[in-house]
Amino acid sequence: MTVIKKAVFPVAGMGTRFLPATKATPKEMLPVVDKPLIQYAVEEAVAAGVNELIFVTSSNKRAIEDHFDRHYELEKRLEEAGKDEFLSIVRDVLPKGVSCSYVRQAEPLGLGHAVLCAESLVGSEPFAVILADDLIANDGPLCLSQMVAEYNNKQADCVLAVQEVPEQDTNKYGIVATEQSGRVTYMVEKPKPENAPSRQAVVGRYILSAEVFKALRNTAKGAGGEIQLTDAIAAVLKNQWVLAYEFAGKRYDCGSKLGFLEATLDYALDHPELGQACQEYLQKRFKSV
Repeated sequence: MTVIKKAVFPVAGMGTRFLPATKATPKEMLPVVDKPLIQYAVEEAVAAGVNELIFVTSSNKRAIEDHFDRHYELEKRLEEAGKDEFLSIVRDVLPKGVSCSYVRQAEPLGLGHAVLCAESLVGSEPFAVILADDLIANDGPLCLSQMVAEYNNKQADCVLAVQEVPEQDTNKYGIVATEQSGRVTYMVEKPKPENAPSRQAVVGRYILSAEVFKALRNTAKGAGGEIQLTDAIAAVLKNQWVLAYEFAGKRYDCGSKLGFLEATLDYALDHPELGQACQEYLQKRFKSV
């Protein structure tokens, strides 16, 4: 059984859709109830067996590094105040045995380029890529854990999380065509609906082989003038078994304001401390409309 030990988190984007909130705060640090988006992504990776976290950052993302670092002054004050519950929360942001590395993406050249920036830290082993904008909830195993199981069960080289999207939205995603087995035969980035090979869209979870790095080095700029990860994966289809996996769970597109609000409401309603009060507030709010 292959264990996926490393996960890459491309977090260099500017988050312009959330301005002015993201003027000084990385979008990945925006909280869904009481945890930032990036922490949900990290917890999903750790639950899947990952113990090396690689963040591809930019100059305005120092808050992410600080979040996963120790805060000795805060810990000392909480300990002296006897606030053991909060002390545990602060110390458990990064579990023991899990390490963080950071690499800069100097230019905003796309997701494929961001992943390529991590090559020296990943090396030659298979790795995961997680986009924190895609928050995926599930009562059972989380998305990446499901994908690791499928990766080992099918002995695939790469596994892509996919979800059926409305026809009019194919121009927002990488779209795949597959065989009945789930093997990907064709991929295209952001096709117009009339040109899309299916409605199966790749969302923000990938398990990739190191062969993708070689493809990325030879990938020209594609859709949007950026180096697209989709194009690099498409280039390895001939000699790699790339599997499309329809995960169990609900995906929230937290790169959009509406998706972020939906996630916040649903997570608040499920929160052990806030759920009942949130439900009562919503009922009261809508009675007054």
